[in-house]
Amino acid sequence: MLAIFRKEINQFFSSPIAYIIMGVFLTAMGLLLWVFPDTSLLENGYADMGTFFNLTPYLLLFLVPAITMRSLADEVRSGTLEWLLTKPVSKWGIISGKFLASWLLVIITLLPTLIYYFTLYKLGSPVGNIDSAGVFGSYLGLILLAGVFVAIGLWASSFNDNQVVAFVLGAFFCFLLYVGLSALAGLSALGGLSYYLSSLALDEQYRALGRGVIDSRNVIYLLSLLILFLLLTTNRLKSTL
Repeated sequence: MLAIFRKEINQFFSSPIAYIIMGVFLTAMGLLLWVFPDTSLLENGYADMGTFFNLTPYLLLFLVPAITMRSLADEVRSGTLEWLLTKPVSKWGIISGKFLASWLLVIITLLPTLIYYFTLYKLGSPVGNIDSAGVFGSYLGLILLAGVFVAIGLWASSFNDNQVVAFVLGAFFCFLLYVGLSALAGLSALGGLSYYLSSLALDEQYRALGRGVIDSRNVIYLLSLLILFLLLTTNRLKSTL
């Protein structure tokens, strides 16, 4: 697994793809949070990062599938997946190594955004007048949400050797679980089923962590969903080889 992890990390940072993705994300967030008046943190009049945490998941819906789309699809297309399987590494080791490398890249992309917190911390009146517990709870939720998106992206990448198809499928399923379930829960025709759909929706779990109190149920749910998609990817790998 560690060999796969190192290989993926080296591959990410030896090509411009990782830097382009990170640059696009940070530029987009910078413009949204500090330049565009409708979403600018400076226009709020108070130290609050709610806008950042509301907008970031929607950018991750596209950022994460862009990172994961080549993970397995490119291996299948180039024929290197069969070569990897001849090495002393299990299918789970291949999947987990690729997952950890992609997840780490997303976390590295998010790290520079901590400067937004420190900026608002200093701009607060008085200094430090910001809900730090809520901010760090939201960051935890964002990291776990990104992990789920990475697992979904890997699963989508295992279906065929076309990276574009992998990207579209990954973005669609991330959108479905993050936004779609909550939208379906709003249908009155579903009756009591709406409550369960709302509870399963990723946006509900994510927002719950942002309230500043870390509930183990939300963490366990997100980690369970993450592991489920990794297991589905491993089973998919077994069925195609």
